[in-house]
Amino acid sequence: MEHSVLMLDLGAFGGLLGRHPPGGIDAYWQDHGIGLLRTILHNAGIQTAIASTRLCKSWRDVWPQFLGHDILIMNVRSYRFGPAKEAARMFKDMNPSGSVLVGGMHASVDPDSMEAVEEFDHICKGPGEKVIVDLVRNPGDFPKLFDGPPSARMEDWPRMDRTLWPAPLEPSRQARWHPLEDTCGWGPPPVATVISSRVCPWRCSFCNEASYVPNMERRSVDSIIDEFNYLHDTHGPLGSTVFHDSMFFQQPQWLREFIDKYPRKAKRAWPYWAAARADTVRKWPDLFEALIRETNWTTISIGFEAGSDRSLETINKECTAEDNAFTIDLMNRIGDDLEQQGKERPRFWANIMLGIPGETREEAFRTMKMVRTMKNPIPTLAYYAPFAGSVLGNQLIAEGKSLMEPDDHQRYAGQPKVKGVDYRFYDDLMSGRYDREVDAAPFP
Repeated sequence: MEHSVLMLDLGAFGGLLGRHPPGGIDAYWQDHGIGLLRTILHNAGIQTAIASTRLCKSWRDVWPQFLGHDILIMNVRSYRFGPAKEAARMFKDMNPSGSVLVGGMHASVDPDSMEAVEEFDHICKGPGEKVIVDLVRNPGDFPKLFDGPPSARMEDWPRMDRTLWPAPLEPSRQARWHPLEDTCGWGPPPVATVISSRVCPWRCSFCNEASYVPNMERRSVDSIIDEFNYLHDTHGPLGSTVFHDSMFFQQPQWLREFIDKYPRKAKRAWPYWAAARADTVRKWPDLFEALIRETNWTTISIGFEAGSDRSLETINKECTAEDNAFTIDLMNRIGDDLEQQGKERPRFWANIMLGIPGETREEAFRTMKMVRTMKNPIPTLAYYAPFAGSVLGNQLIAEGKSLMEPDDHQRYAGQPKVKGVDYRFYDDLMSGRYDREVDAAPFP
């Protein structure tokens, strides 16, 4: 039997129509999971339709797109769990005999909550790329919850066809660049986003994705550069790139090869955003500096999180305040030197976490003092959030201390997350009420 398959991209309403919610940076980015799976299906001769909540203004615009389809596929991230449930309910109301196939990170970190959703017919726990074709052809052959076998190498994936992503519409600026992407301020558009490595191997207690995502061999440097050049020639010219890796700055041999080849083989050394850790910067400072100076790494995302050792230990960051201070000082010195040469200063995309359980006011002051030592950063502030599947999150949920709704997994500041945390203090801290105390706080 040939099925009529619809893939639904989940995101903020209007996100691809130019209606970007405040702080909703995900409204800019396309979903690599959907893009890869749809490419695999089309390569296997299985045609699919694509819809997106980001191309709709409300649920009223979503339901007509379910007509005529008997299979719905969704990639469910934790912060889209609620909308995924609503979409599945609407699809089943219209297509009672249809099948809803879901996977994604939430299926791995909280399979019990996924399995409890009656409308989810088949749930892939883990990678879906090796099972998606058989699943779509014969969904009845699979149980409700099953494990997806991982690929050994990212090189085994086909090159993603970005034209299969949902196409943004005017007045959205993204419409101008499709199938490339718009900028969120990290670099000039159009932007090519890639993933060169799949897993962060560290085990911070607020995330620990390595406990759920199988390790895979990293994509080769040559394949990354070849894809950039292809996108530049076919859909460009490119303005900048983004590595969506959870941790780009790892595996020194790979990084050295990137330093050697990217300036020589890429059509242009496009500026890029990528993530690092303070402890690895301190471990490999020469490598870090060479990447900035020689490969145009202009936006460096680092999860500093906190400015006190005790808070960093609470979240099992495996970094110290001294590591953070070293990295900030090194980056400031590199930036000063480049500016003196008339070049662009690289910027920190500085991830900061407030409201860590047990954090004292003095420790919070140290964290804000740490931010003030950075020259021209882009700070992104979040309240600690007890996500299901994380070590510390599971503990707080089990103890009844989580204030997060089961369908709400946002980490942004401004919304209480954990019982017993004085969020009024943190709101005042961010508003500047405690600037004197911050100025006087020691760091590191």
